[in-house]
Amino acid sequence: MASIGIVVTGGVVRVTGSGLGCTDWPACTDSTLAPTAEMGMHGAIEFGNRLLTGVLCAVVGWVIVAARLQRTPMPSVLRGGWAQFWIVVLNALVGGLTVWMKLSPYIVAAHFLAAMLLLTAAVVTWHRVRRHGEETRPAVPMPPAVRPATVALVAANALLILVGTLATGTGPHAGDSSDVPRMPLNWRFVTTLHGLLGAAVLGLLVYLLSVLPKRGCALARQKTVLLLITVVAQGGIGLMQSLSGLPALAVVLHLFGSALVWAGALQVYLTVGTANSGRPAPAAETENRPERPTTLAGR
Repeated sequence: MASIGIVVTGGVVRVTGSGLGCTDWPACTDSTLAPTAEMGMHGAIEFGNRLLTGVLCAVVGWVIVAARLQRTPMPSVLRGGWAQFWIVVLNALVGGLTVWMKLSPYIVAAHFLAAMLLLTAAVVTWHRVRRHGEETRPAVPMPPAVRPATVALVAANALLILVGTLATGTGPHAGDSSDVPRMPLNWRFVTTLHGLLGAAVLGLLVYLLSVLPKRGCALARQKTVLLLITVVAQGGIGLMQSLSGLPALAVVLHLFGSALVWAGALQVYLTVGTANSGRPAPAAETENRPERPTTLAGR
């Protein structure tokens, strides 16, 4: 949730024109660490977004410490925690560069992509935590088309996010009340391409549901259906904001939806991969499973 929060608060900074609410980095100004009363709402919003980096560091630090204190080693979770830590550092540095470059749309796009990279590491780490220490069940036989469909789903979502940054970089929300240069692209063409990629993601989800086995893949099918609903809602918000002149609230909701869609696509990919290679059994099933009778051959 903290990783999604940094995406949403970054959107709030942009649509409120608070990108240069703090005129320097890492301090808010060249003479003060925090914003002053004279800087008003814009300074408070921008500084609040910076403070969320501290929350992220605390959450990531807790993951690292918890992984190290486990009786059963958790090397993959530990690696995921450290990966998130360094991505937080990267995100902070790109954020500082964004201020120094006076909200260059290319650096702003890189800042958003760094936030999505952090979300990727968080989802993968969470998936590893859920699987740690649980009994592995036999793999579910999958039709040959399932795995390529999940790979295509993630790839299409990655392109969707990338083109979305171009749509933002050519759009009117520059992140500051002054006239910030925009990307020299045709906004209508970029947004149309963005919409077509969204339709491709929707089609891939429908196809994936049609080829996923109904037995042994209940969790994967459930997550695919939830992602399908989220993509439909996200598409509705995107269409509404394009037709209504990009109102600020719709832009923030669309950013929130983009984070949910990306996290959902990763979850579908990881869940299908787990089922295909052998997945953890639910704790209740493991606890209630009767013990196998001991045979002489097994003694």
